[in-house]
Amino acid sequence: MNKRVCVLGAGLVAGPLVRYLLDRPEIDLVLADQDPNKARELISGHPRGRWIQLDIEDGPGLTELISGVDLVVSLLPFSLHLMVAEKCLDQGRDLITASYVKPEMQALDHDFRKKGLIFLNEMGVDPGLDHMAAMRVIDRVKAGGGEISDFFSYCGGLPSLASNNVPLGYKFSWSPSGVMLAAKNDGRYLSGGRTVEVPAEELFQHYWFQEVPGAGVFEAYVNRDALPYKEIYSIPEARGIYRGTLRNIGHCESWDLFRKLGLLEFEPTFDPHLTSPRQVLARLAGSDGQDLTRDLSRFLGVPKHSVTLKKLEWLGFFRDEPLRLTKGTPFDLFSRLLLDRLGYQPGETDMIVQHHEFIARWPEGERKRMTSTLVQEGEAGGESAMSRTVGLPAAIGARLVLEGRIGAKGVTRPVIPEIYEPVLEELEGLGIAFQESVVAEDEEA
Repeated sequence: MNKRVCVLGAGLVAGPLVRYLLDRPEIDLVLADQDPNKARELISGHPRGRWIQLDIEDGPGLTELISGVDLVVSLLPFSLHLMVAEKCLDQGRDLITASYVKPEMQALDHDFRKKGLIFLNEMGVDPGLDHMAAMRVIDRVKAGGGEISDFFSYCGGLPSLASNNVPLGYKFSWSPSGVMLAAKNDGRYLSGGRTVEVPAEELFQHYWFQEVPGAGVFEAYVNRDALPYKEIYSIPEARGIYRGTLRNIGHCESWDLFRKLGLLEFEPTFDPHLTSPRQVLARLAGSDGQDLTRDLSRFLGVPKHSVTLKKLEWLGFFRDEPLRLTKGTPFDLFSRLLLDRLGYQPGETDMIVQHHEFIARWPEGERKRMTSTLVQEGEAGGESAMSRTVGLPAAIGARLVLEGRIGAKGVTRPVIPEIYEPVLEELEGLGIAFQESVVAEDEEA
């Protein structure tokens, strides 16, 4: 009898996952989404697939769906995973997500273990592949008697060089709100044994240039709190540990000014149906609107020819026509304009860049710098790099769970060999491979 899988969410990263699972003759799949057209298109009449329209807030409908399958894969926003997890617990079903383990998720660990279930999280690209590639190197160093003294991890989802045709150097392969919310996070990392705190209001002021082999030079700024990874990766001896986001040059300065201007604020301040972007911008800058460029220049403390002011104009903030938003907040206006101007057009491609750097030491004094790098481009007219690097790890993880090849139970990340080894091996066969290098420190240029 075939195994039954339910996938919740038919969004931008669902395609590769759905196609991978439907290619397995031993798997039947049901795809649920509140938009029936997206779900129907992905299933595309496959004999072992079916789609249903489902509002995730429909408790009885969600319970009925989960009760009829062996495994649930949630591609929903992270804020909805807790509801799904509780339903999986009630029905005795395993669950996979590509999202970070939040404290409320970790709190379910005992209950999942007690029922002999796995709640496998962080099975995407970041978080996900970053863990797997890092742990493959870390475990290899430990097996050879060494230890990790420093670990730096960088990741970015960006337009490919050929499709980097917008002044912001960035495009959205998912909802802009996720990127905007991440811009409001505090950051923390370890450098030389010292904890460095980066408050959210200084996030984009605290960056440096980072070269990635085969991809170029980027800006890197801190991605959340890196300190828990000393425990997650079992490297308590590390005196340096950093997780950073990669963006194209010029990103951090502009986003720091966007934040200063108040474009990330949630407080309703205008009529969403009657107020134009220009009026909102003038209000934020304390301008009467007569010379908006001059007033923005003064408010932000930048020249009138500043590239950030030109970016605001290009985005549509100088428009006089209202956009008829749902909410009258700067956050929603900014999100709408970003989505309108920074979406991928047909034939354009994205790029995933992931880069790890390690300093490894051995008791006899040997010291090496090691790297692990992934540069993955999407296919013109086909699957995006983001969808493949998020969807395929989750899909492979689902197959491993269904085949009983993962013994771990409870709330789990892909930081153990029984998960990361088969996933990385299969991904290499699918063209998603990390390139590793090792250089003795005394050999460095």
